Amino acid sequence: MPNQSRPKVKKSRALGIALTPKAVKYFEARPYPPGEHGRGRKQNSDYKVRLLEKQRLRAQYDVSERQLVRAYERAAKTQGKTGEALVIELERRLDALVLRSGIARTIYQARQMVVHGHIEVNGGKVDKPSFRVRPDDVVMVRERSRSKTLFEVSRAGGFAPDGETPRYLQVNLPALAFRLDREPNRKEIPVICDEQLVVEYYAR
Repeated sequence: MPNQSRPKVKKSRALGIALTPKAVKYFEARPYPPGEHGRGRKQNSDYKVRLLEKQRLRAQYDVSERQLVRAYERAAKTQGKTGEALVIELERRLDALVLRSGIARTIYQARQMVVHGHIEVNGGKVDKPSFRVRPDDVVMVRERSRSKTLFEVSRAGGFAPDGETPRYLQVNLPALAFRLDREPNRKEIPVICDEQLVVEYYAR
């Protein structure tokens, strides 16, 4: 079976952010982009800077271009700053919150958990990673899935994020459950992005 962590490491270096815990050590050792010219200085156009920022945001949530465009269109209709609304929109995805809660270790693992039917919201199975969680929704690992080794690790705190859990979540890892208490604030969301550049990219 091919080593799936290698492409993630290469992508991490290209985007300038560590996308998985495994990528962190590789990224710290070689933080410049891959390839023989990775260390060289390059003149970046405004377009390229905005494109890179858009790609960084996409990668951190592991969403398609179409999904990001839809999130941007919804954010553009809200009052307030479109960039902040965009990140909040993405953060309310079910797979993103499964990751933040510590039930999953990476966004890729969180997506798999949802797609494979291991997650329920308010007592009903949800297998769409893009499902938008609302305040007061309760998310849990389904009863029939809890004995799996992966979720035993989750329950023991093996995937818990470094630092404190985001304040918009109330998490009970022993019960493999969490609740979205309220809509997140942008400053609380642990995503590395200058979202204004993403807005400028789409508004061009």
